[in-house]
Amino acid sequence: MKTSDCDNNRQLLLNLEQLLGADRIITDPTRNEHYRRGFRSGEGDALAVIFPEKLLPLWRALQICVDAGAAIILQAANTGLTEGSTPSGCDYDRPVIVINTLHMNGIHLLENGKQVIALPGATLHALEKRLAPIQRAPHSEIGSSCLGASIVGGIANNSGGALCQRGPAYTELALFARVDECGKLHLINHLGIDLGATPEEILTNLERGEFGQIRPLHYSEHNERVRMASDLEYATRIRDVDADTPARFNADPRRLFEASGCAGKVAVFAVRLDTFPIPRKTRTFYIGSNDAQTFARLRRGLLRELPEIPLLGEYLHRDMFDLAATYGKDSFYTIEKLGTRNMPRFFALKGRVDAWLEKRRFLPKFLTDRMLQKFSLLLPAHLPPRMREYREKFVHHLIVKVADGNIEPTESWLREFFGRAENSGEYFACTAKEAAKAMLHRFVSAGAAIRYCAVHHNDVGELLPLDIALRRNDMEWEEHLPPEIAGQLKFRLYYGHFLCNVFHQDYILKKGADPEAVKKAMLQLLDRRGARYPAEHNVGHLYQAPEAQRQFFEQLDPTNTFNPGIGKMDKFRRNCGCG
Repeated sequence: MKTSDCDNNRQLLLNLEQLLGADRIITDPTRNEHYRRGFRSGEGDALAVIFPEKLLPLWRALQICVDAGAAIILQAANTGLTEGSTPSGCDYDRPVIVINTLHMNGIHLLENGKQVIALPGATLHALEKRLAPIQRAPHSEIGSSCLGASIVGGIANNSGGALCQRGPAYTELALFARVDECGKLHLINHLGIDLGATPEEILTNLERGEFGQIRPLHYSEHNERVRMASDLEYATRIRDVDADTPARFNADPRRLFEASGCAGKVAVFAVRLDTFPIPRKTRTFYIGSNDAQTFARLRRGLLRELPEIPLLGEYLHRDMFDLAATYGKDSFYTIEKLGTRNMPRFFALKGRVDAWLEKRRFLPKFLTDRMLQKFSLLLPAHLPPRMREYREKFVHHLIVKVADGNIEPTESWLREFFGRAENSGEYFACTAKEAAKAMLHRFVSAGAAIRYCAVHHNDVGELLPLDIALRRNDMEWEEHLPPEIAGQLKFRLYYGHFLCNVFHQDYILKKGADPEAVKKAMLQLLDRRGARYPAEHNVGHLYQAPEAQRQFFEQLDPTNTFNPGIGKMDKFRRNCGCG
């Protein structure tokens, strides 16, 4: 590194320290590794990780970094699965500053909780807890909320989730900072709320919840579309089961709008979102079949022939059922007994312990996972008898949840559906305890393959995770792999959001298999099927961003200041365009 570069870096760190204080900056790579390493994979170099506690210091820290020509990566809980909130490698052309936003976790309720304003570090779990007393719910209620994922992170990645009535996480109302073509930082208020004129006024009023005029948002009587605070069109879109395109995927140009889908190419200070009424009554049905075509007809019927679409429809293949039952058992008990509130702390602690143990080369690899797995063998059976019975009888498993006036029509429809000779399978209505356990089992399946690979790392190759969106009219949803690909796989694990035709496909490769070659062959197959990927975890550093998404990123961030390299784009600073 040139002497001038070293001097510039020292000055950058000094300016940040004067702004935030020395205790809000970590430059030691051994101490900030947790923030530079992805939840599932990926890591890279950073000059520092900083932790602003207020919005105004965040704005000033951004200004310092922009003035110094640094690359900026914003991060909240770092629970992404495609390396999208950490540096990637050590080949950046300038210093990288990672900004962790979790301390700025305020949530403000609007219209008695019908809408919320969420600051950059606010989590789904905190919002769920805040809304529960007023019988409202956030966009997402399962999965990432247990890991402490942030609300803004979900918006930035068009995250999907299980609730098929609500579509991807989406809003057209946000307060964010971007760097223009001339390299100048701007604060843009599109919240629909008067907060003041200067960044100081806007950010101080926002943090305190001191709002001026709040403009209501709705479809006008003249049908003139105004900005939405959720994807109001998704329920209609998912019902269109004859359409030749997927219902949702991360690069869908329809849902790339400012902060929504930005993948960190702007600095989001706040988002304005709709909330949803909690149903008075729900019922969960557990469905099994050995016939993929029966499930294909089931999906179309549930979406088209009921008064309203179900709340969710979660799929598990028997192989995934088995792996989750063994390698997700301790996670199941941890969440069931400790609750979701403690899970972010637990995963953060485990991450730090893993990082410390990894440096002790005399210890076995993946020691905590191996110890937790041995402990899980001592735990009693955790799945209800009726679920275990269906595991023995059926390859395909589906959890369908409906609410209120849709309960009786759904039960009647299922009875009639399975009464037809062409449809093979069975169903039962879950008790409250069975429903909770079925959904928890589905949730822990997402980490089961990671645990298996950690415990058996000497015997298997890499884990290749894909999340894909099939066309809405695709009846051939079950994957059939050619022998040249199947022969390189030890396990094929399928689970996902069945009514959306969105699937997670985790492949555990055999020892010695080439993960890049297998992935390339897999993606070519998906291209021929008309599938889109990734469906809900965004491109991160693992996927090539398609052209529409590339253009969107470049329009948001013309100088490539924020999250450079995302979507396998270049990492280099682009020249300013103002002469």
